[in-house]
Amino acid sequence: MLNWFKSNHHALTAIGAMVVGLAALFVAWDQARVMRAQQHGAVVPALQVDAFTRTEGERLSIGLRVANNGVGPAMVRSVNVLRDGAATDDIDEMFASLPQDQADRSWVRLTGRVIAPGELVTPISVDWPVAEIGTDDITNLFAEWNRWDIEICYCSVFDRCWIATVQIQERRPVASCPDPGEDVFERYGSESFMMSRPLPDDTQEPAGAEQ
Repeated sequence: MLNWFKSNHHALTAIGAMVVGLAALFVAWDQARVMRAQQHGAVVPALQVDAFTRTEGERLSIGLRVANNGVGPAMVRSVNVLRDGAATDDIDEMFASLPQDQADRSWVRLTGRVIAPGELVTPISVDWPVAEIGTDDITNLFAEWNRWDIEICYCSVFDRCWIATVQIQERRPVASCPDPGEDVFERYGSESFMMSRPLPDDTQEPAGAEQ
């Protein structure tokens, strides 16, 4: 046996070098895996979506708040609005129980927005004069409000993605976000803005026109 080792020491040296190389490769891979996990963990966003009602002075406000309680920026890729579990792009019914001519609406585009850690965004808020709202209006509002939900799909800077909703606070990981389509809050705000604009002067009948 000793003679075999003496005559094959070159082969043994090569095998030893191979073992050392494999061990070094494994250590490097494991360190890289740990570093990647640390990098991902250092920039994980965590969106929380909450519905709110608030009375300040003589105004009643309702709307949505989106807060990033994570440690990394949240890139909002898509927003899906649900009524009774079915997707819809029309949110007028959400506020239909209250007087529309008294509504004061504010909104921001959510799709495509980057929400920084600690940042709070209010994608939609509508308020009314308290004096113009009756008890039945409030009852109908809350009954309708509970039928709605918002799904926000967002990703980290490493393209790890999640969905956050109002009704389920725990975020759900997904492989990717769906096509963004049109931002429902921007559409709602644009339509309400156009409805509130007065007609341009050139649509009025010119003076002296025949009756």
